[in-house]
Parts: sequence; C-alpha cells; structure tokens
Amino acid sequence: MYEVTEKILREVRKVIVGKDDVVEKVWISILAQGHVLLEDVPGVGKTTMALAFSKALGLETKRVQFTPDTMPSDIIGFSLPEQGRMVYQPGAVMTNLLLADEINRTSSKTQSALLEAMEEGQVTVDGVSHPVPQPFLVIATQNPAGASGTQLLPDSQMDRFMVRLSIGYPAPADEMAMVRRRQGGALLEGVRPVLELNGLLALRAQAGQVYVSDEVLDYIVRLVGATRSHPMILQGASPRATLALTAMAKAAALVRGRDYVLPEDVSLVFGDVVPHRLLLSPRAEADRSFDPASELLERVPAPRIS
Repeated sequence: MYEVTEKILREVRKVIVGKDDVVEKVWISILAQGHVLLEDVPGVGKTTMALAFSKALGLETKRVQFTPDTMPSDIIGFSLPEQGRMVYQPGAVMTNLLLADEINRTSSKTQSALLEAMEEGQVTVDGVSHPVPQPFLVIATQNPAGASGTQLLPDSQMDRFMVRLSIGYPAPADEMAMVRRRQGGALLEGVRPVLELNGLLALRAQAGQVYVSDEVLDYIVRLVGATRSHPMILQGASPRATLALTAMAKAAALVRGRDYVLPEDVSLVFGDVVPHRLLLSPRAEADRSFDPASELLERVPAPRIS
C-alpha cells in the first residue's frame, strides 16, 4: 500500500509543489469514499490538483464550471422523447470524478441537484433512478465566502463533503520551482496513470476493513460529541460527521501501512472533517484566533493504546 501511495502522490506532486499535506489528505479522502471541498482563493491550483488525481487514478472525468445559469439538468441529466418513450440523456454526474468548479457561484437549486448523487450514488429523472458509475467522487472548488458573485453553500450541502481543505499560497521557493517546471510545457501532460478502476475499488474496500478498537471508537464519539456542548458552537456535528471521521481515520491508517487505527490517525484528519459542519456563535466568528478543531483536540483526552 505504501508503494502505491507514493507512486500516486509522486505523480500529483509533478504539478502541485510544496503542498504534500493537502495532496495526501485528498488521497486519504478518496480511499475513504468521500467527496472533497477545496476552498481557496482563485489560482492556487485547486482545479489542477483535481485533474492530476483523475489522471493518476485513471478515472473518467467531467468538469462543470458552475455559473448562475447552470441548470440542474446539466448536472443530473434529462429525458427526451424517442419513438414513443422517454430516453435518459446523462448529465455531468455520469462519470467517475466530477470536478465541480466554483460550486458556490451557482444557484442553490443547482447545488442541491448534486445531493442525491453524492449521498445515494444515483440520480432520479422523471421518476426513474439511474445509478452513477463506480467509483464516483466529487471534487468541488469554491472561492471564499464574500468573494464577488458567491453565496454560501447550505448546511446540507456542506455536510455531504467528507473534508474541506485549503491549498493556500505557495512558499517563495515552491513558487519559483512551479514557474521553472512550467517552462517545459503543460505539466498535466506529464502525469501518468498508476491505478485502474478495479485497483482503486480494491483499495477502497481494503480501507473499509481496517480495524477500529472500542477505545478509538469511544475517542471519535467523544470528540464529535464535544462539538455539541461547546459554548462557542451553536450547532455541533451530526452523526454523519462521526461516520466520516471514522472512515477517514481508517484510510489514514491504511496509507501509513497499518490495518488498525490509532488515536493519532483520528487527530490527523479531525480538523479537515469536522469544522465545516459546525455553526459557530457570533463571538466565535468574531474571534479569529478561535480554532474549534485544535481546542477540541486539547479538551478531549486521547486513549493510550499499548
């Protein structure tokens, strides 16, 4: 598993320089069968990273640039009459990896069109359900709230993303390396496939079989439960967050070559899985130093696994 991970990450690092932590977290979330939300300012490589993963994993990919006039039918498809019957015309979700660019620039109606596919693995058009291909994952990008032409995603939509990640600006040395690499042409052309679909499905199944002890499960439940009683948090994380945190911890353990989860696997991914599911109090919103993930990890003691 370690060798496969290194090969995949090496391919993605051909185009994303100096962001190894984010690249690894995206890979972990893919193994955990989760959807990824990349939130950042334009131009830092969100779309490029998603396309690099699609090439390295050999996934069929479709990209939708969300705009105010993007329609739900563009996402889930529609039916047309043909010889006396209605024939389904597939939408963008009928792929392995859907790259949803600037998802918070479109209407809430179009955003919600993704929900059934993300949660249930199918879409319903004119009363008929159509399963999406497997594997299926969404990597969505959004600009920070307050940017021109954007609107906040509803809580129900945010909760469907297993993780929210931010790439951030590169360090000066990494930015210089990126510019040098660009002199040789389009970097994405140099990304080579490492896995085929069946290989990714097998690794996902393997991640699902990673063992979680009762002590670690109790730690996960206590961490998520602490979000519901914190005075600076108006709305804590739901049980869906508990399931997501468990899946991410299992995938993180597998990436590190183990078939069992340690508390450090949980703490590694907690800050990416839980904060975007919380509703903070006005006081917490005003206090820019308040980091719910860090504070909760300090408040809730981790078990000692011998």
